[in-house]
Amino acid sequence: MKLSVCVEALYGQRLLEGIDDTARAGLDAIEFWGWTDKDLEAIAHRAKACGLPVAAMCTRDFDLTDPSSRQIYLEGVKASIPVARKLGCPTLITQVGMDTGAPRERQHGSIVAGLRAAAPLLEAEGITLVIEPLNLRVNHPGYYLYGSDEAFDIVKEVASPRIKVLFDIYHQQVTEGDVTQRLLANIEWIGHFHAAGNPGRHELTLGELNYQYILRTIARTGYSGYVGLEYMPAGVPLQGLMDAANLAREA
Repeated sequence: MKLSVCVEALYGQRLLEGIDDTARAGLDAIEFWGWTDKDLEAIAHRAKACGLPVAAMCTRDFDLTDPSSRQIYLEGVKASIPVARKLGCPTLITQVGMDTGAPRERQHGSIVAGLRAAAPLLEAEGITLVIEPLNLRVNHPGYYLYGSDEAFDIVKEVASPRIKVLFDIYHQQVTEGDVTQRLLANIEWIGHFHAAGNPGRHELTLGELNYQYILRTIARTGYSGYVGLEYMPAGVPLQGLMDAANLAREA
């Protein structure tokens, strides 16, 4: 089981400290959110020094629900791909945008059309783009894509091996629950996982989710990608990372 650490979620602006702690905890990779406001050279240098690959980062733009913003979105994908290539990052994370108020079938169709337009760019460079459902009740009111079923339907419609789903265990627990059965039924369309405890979005050892069981379930599928730790620490960040490493070893 390969764990990556979203150093921005855990450490805020102290990204280099987060990279160091990821290595100290014996975890496998790092990731972060947006790339346009980062010192990418410093991140790449520290990650290389620690022997850590960059597992994932976000695209520059997120708006797929509004067809009038599609060209801006595609330009953002084009701009993000060479950055990912330079960092050796195999996965770009994208949100799909806010609910515009248009009929859902129209917004759904806009997302599919935008991803189909992006697919050849990603396929040519060997980069995977993952779309992310988010919960509306606690963290992201007004966002369009909240259910994993619709996310999987979207990637099936796009039908590209380079367009998959980011299955965020925390978000899907808040939204719909039944996370292990959902991931087992759809593992072929999952390109990345995120994990956090619920409630609170804290360490994996806090809350109602049995992450030893969840990680063991994921491992049973033969999934070879990363499970990203994307949470806000309630305690000392390094201790939480070490606890997660222990869970992964026991899975």
